Amino acid sequence: MDTQKMAKVFKALSNPNRLELYLKIVENQETSYKTNQGCLMCEITEKFNIGPPTISHHLKELTNAELIFTERKGKFLVAKVNEAMVDEVNELLKINK
Repeated sequence: MDTQKMAKVFKALSNPNRLELYLKIVENQETSYKTNQGCLMCEITEKFNIGPPTISHHLKELTNAELIFTERKGKFLVAKVNEAMVDEVNELLKINK
């Protein structure tokens, strides 16, 4: 287990706006699961009462923590959850019963 990497993940998710943004990405990705297109950020950002530069900063932090991947598709930004990182976090938090 890489404790530095996990610390980045938890630090990234410690900001309430960033956590909410991440959860919206997860939710939207689940609803578009059949198409495997990811999540169009323009659909999510209009639901937040914060400006585009702040959204961009939060996306950068989530990307740096390896929680999401982003890519440009034309003029749109698409975000996808990094499932491998989700698995690593789940493994770390797993409680042996």
